[in-house]
Amino acid sequence: MHMPRAQVVVASNRGPVSYALRADGSLAAGRGGGGLVSGLSAIGQQGGGEGGAVWVCAALGEGDREAVRRAGRRLDPGDTGGHPVRMLDIPPGTFAAAYNGVANSVLWFVHHLLYQTPLEPVFDLEFRSQWAAYETYNATFADALAEEAAEGACVLVQDYHLALVPGMLRERRPDLRIGHFSHTPWAPPDYYRLLPDDVAEQVLRGILGGDRAGFLTHRWAEAFAACCAAVLGAEVLGAEEGRATAVRFEGRTTRLGVHGLGADADFLRERAHRPDVEERMAALRAQIGPGRKTIVRVDRTELSKNIVRGLRAYRRLLEERPQWRGRVVHIAFAYPSRQDLAVYRDYTAEVERIAREINSAFGREDWQPVALHVKDDFARSLAAYRLADVALVNPIRDGMNLVAKEVPVVSEHGCALVLSREAGAAAELGDEALLVNPYDVESTAQALHEALLMDTAERAERTKRLAAAATALPPARWFLDQLRALERC
Repeated sequence: MHMPRAQVVVASNRGPVSYALRADGSLAAGRGGGGLVSGLSAIGQQGGGEGGAVWVCAALGEGDREAVRRAGRRLDPGDTGGHPVRMLDIPPGTFAAAYNGVANSVLWFVHHLLYQTPLEPVFDLEFRSQWAAYETYNATFADALAEEAAEGACVLVQDYHLALVPGMLRERRPDLRIGHFSHTPWAPPDYYRLLPDDVAEQVLRGILGGDRAGFLTHRWAEAFAACCAAVLGAEVLGAEEGRATAVRFEGRTTRLGVHGLGADADFLRERAHRPDVEERMAALRAQIGPGRKTIVRVDRTELSKNIVRGLRAYRRLLEERPQWRGRVVHIAFAYPSRQDLAVYRDYTAEVERIAREINSAFGREDWQPVALHVKDDFARSLAAYRLADVALVNPIRDGMNLVAKEVPVVSEHGCALVLSREAGAAAELGDEALLVNPYDVESTAQALHEALLMDTAERAERTKRLAAAATALPPARWFLDQLRALERC
């Protein structure tokens, strides 16, 4: 059957739908959310041409693979909200080596500055095998995108999983307008050069195969440009005016764009007042107890989120400021992430251990200082946002950190934000937040103290300004802005 080619193609590791295989052999489809889904909905058929917009993604598990086998080239639109979606059944071994071995265990670690360098990284024969899988994985995407894209189409490639795709696709389809967007930070040159020289070059060349390279903040865009200059000897344009605007390399120019993803205020405010959220609020209030203040954090247990130091800072608050004992509860949602990697399992266990330690040291019959929840529950997260007096967002390093933007939008009576200066969100929210060095437990404890003492009127006024900044570029517009910029290339 003829499949129309698309004027807009989106490529990402994770797609808008995932499948679970039931015991009877049938498939259950679960729909995803987020900025890309909102953006694709906003495009609708605006993409023009015969095919509108198509999303290309990878099969992540056996349910997904079975769905691909049954569906053929495109998934059932009834499962995808009507979006044309092509899911790639990449062999499980290749996918695991590319996704866990390279994307999440190397590129993620480099951009988040997470290595314990006396011991890691070690780029040995095993890494070279994983890197070959990463190349194959990216080439599979490039082949599919070349098939799906109409003449002169716009292709928006997402994130570090697919860093080689723009260059590979340029070789296959030089007629296309290609953009890459990095959802993570970008490492400064000295740290980026931990990568093997050829790999460091290959990643940069891959992204420079596009017409645009997009980032969440100017800081990450500047770091990328600096890496291109240091590693490739590329020319950075605009730097003399104070901000890099493009990179010129081997006769091609790749423009740099900054699009700070914002919170979806309409969705969050509506979702936060549904009955299941009200139920969770009642349960949390009972757990907190009457008259107590709350410090809220909501994170996945990723190493970059700095949950352990956040708990240590809370412990220091209770040690140094005994007036808060019995008067504050730290609601900590630490949802397990990447538990197929041992280092993440160990980190999750350490979070749980320190929470127990704090409760053992300070808890009383009528007061548990830490309420730790490790089971993912979006409704409960929204309930906590509404109740929060203080939000603690202290990542070691983060591309953006949407929690910092979501809490002020949902907060009912104003919430003081204690925010790491290493979160991308600090560029937009820093004036109204209490900024901290994420490694400094003592100063974070002091910031928590100041946040708890903040006057009600000041807190409400700051929250209003935080919410305005946080929603400046909601997901659908964030996506469409990238598309329009690419169309102008």
